Amino acid sequence: MKQKAVLIASAAAGLVAAILTRAYLNAREARHRAEIESLRTHTIEAIVFKKDVPGGAALGRDNLGVQTVASAGIEGRALVPADFPLAEGRHVKTMHRRGEILMWADIEGGAHGGRRLSDTLNKSGMRAVSVNASGAAAVSGMIMPNDHVDVLGTFSFPAKGAERAGQNDLVTMTILQNVTVLATGSRTANDDRTRYGAPQNYSTVTLLVTPREAEMLVFAEQIRGRISLSLRGPHDNQCEKELPSVDFKKIREELAELNEKRNKGHMR
Repeated sequence: MKQKAVLIASAAAGLVAAILTRAYLNAREARHRAEIESLRTHTIEAIVFKKDVPGGAALGRDNLGVQTVASAGIEGRALVPADFPLAEGRHVKTMHRRGEILMWADIEGGAHGGRRLSDTLNKSGMRAVSVNASGAAAVSGMIMPNDHVDVLGTFSFPAKGAERAGQNDLVTMTILQNVTVLATGSRTANDDRTRYGAPQNYSTVTLLVTPREAEMLVFAEQIRGRISLSLRGPHDNQCEKELPSVDFKKIREELAELNEKRNKGHMR
């Protein structure tokens, strides 16, 4: 009798397990179907061609429009309205029909991360100049494209006075203030590696400067000056009107005063 009861209990337990397993599988299948249906129905605003466009044509408001489309298979590949400034003026590789979705692969130069650095020089008369800056000179490699920096130079000048003939003095001075960083190494602001914070080692930093500023930077490096960068906060646009050159004598004269100000909380 007891054995029969055990068998009945075991069968009942197996039946319950089978029912629960089937319920779990049905729920999982329903969830997957819901997810698939969500992908089918999820939409985005994408840039489309509003008329037939020949290959090589420049992109602009006359031939591009916006349309709501299903996101499945195109999200991240298709251009959205926020991308329009990055596409305007660039050229399509091949002919496209009205209503087709504009993809990054359709544009000469490819995705926004593949644009030429010269395309970012949208200010008339500005130049891109690379300087040697790595390690501590580039704030331990933490400077990123679109950051703003001050450029400092350390130079070795012949010492003054006959008694010091043949000797050199080291002098550090701020060359430029509030300069935009265009690239670190080969990465620009539109590079996916930059946007997703991938680690990077670089030995050069490319800056947005005027032609006269470019001359100063090139000259500073040609006389074997050492360039260092001082990172600014994202909303710091203030420029100091008077920044003295610093040498050993200047440090001795002002060190006590600077530390006193810092301890009193008066240093900016």
